[in-house]
Amino acid sequence: MLIRRPHDVPPSEITPKSVFAQRRHFLQFAAGGALSLALPAAHAGDKLPIAARSPLSTDEEPTPYRHIAGYNNFVEFGNGKEVPAERAHRLRTAPWSVTLDGLVHKPRTLAIEDILKLAPLEDRVYRLRCVEGWSMVVPWVGFSLSALLKQVEPLSSARYVAFESVVQPDTQPGVRFPLLDWPYTEGLRLDEAMHPLTLAAVGLYGEVMPNQNGAPIRLIVPWKYGFKSAKSIVRIRFTDHEPPTTWNNLQPEEYGFYANVNPEVSHPRWSQARERRIGDFLKRPTRMFNGYADQVGQLYAGLDLHKYY
Repeated sequence: MLIRRPHDVPPSEITPKSVFAQRRHFLQFAAGGALSLALPAAHAGDKLPIAARSPLSTDEEPTPYRHIAGYNNFVEFGNGKEVPAERAHRLRTAPWSVTLDGLVHKPRTLAIEDILKLAPLEDRVYRLRCVEGWSMVVPWVGFSLSALLKQVEPLSSARYVAFESVVQPDTQPGVRFPLLDWPYTEGLRLDEAMHPLTLAAVGLYGEVMPNQNGAPIRLIVPWKYGFKSAKSIVRIRFTDHEPPTTWNNLQPEEYGFYANVNPEVSHPRWSQARERRIGDFLKRPTRMFNGYADQVGQLYAGLDLHKYY
């Protein structure tokens, strides 16, 4: 995979917290009102009805929008971090639905409009750490994934959750080539998927999700490397065994199933001990579980994190 480093920008170009705060709208909506917003009919840049800022948010300064929307991994559109922003406008996001099936009592296919009614949308500012060594702070909009997963009542035998991304060969040139085994798949343990930090994201910076960032709905698991957070999800399947995942299948020695951010476990080709925050000149130490150790560390009590990387 081609790895390219983002251009450094001076601190003066980082979005001030006050500016971001002014863009956030804390509105009151009547039942059946704004939360029934038909997201597929909206466009990137349209405002979303945010009910509150989540207490789970970090207080770090968000990365400027132009970097978040312009520097992405989305291999369905091709290699290179700038390529998704150039090509993703072709992605068809309407109509859109997500199928939830497998080991559940009530398998369902839900339209994105109905998914938006499941829980109030929150502003969640999360750290994002990518396996290549760069990081961002992203003000996502969404709700805890558990609100969606509970709709189908998982069976007691369900232990894992598998995620499948959309395949559109006519809009995603990357899927026309056997770089990966399409569709893109990812997976979590059920307890990871149900954790309050795990986010079903539908926007960022208070606005509808840009296509290149995973519109109209994507996964965010902030304590894991970015490749675990599947984009443009069309299916969620419950299973009793660890599901195969795209990068782990292709290069298991480099991309473990767990993919927890761990400065003590190096990638075979580089150290994970330090990271470069986009917009910064100097690197900073990488934090265990990307800084979320207090919230998620108990999930891995007794697990050898060097073996299960």
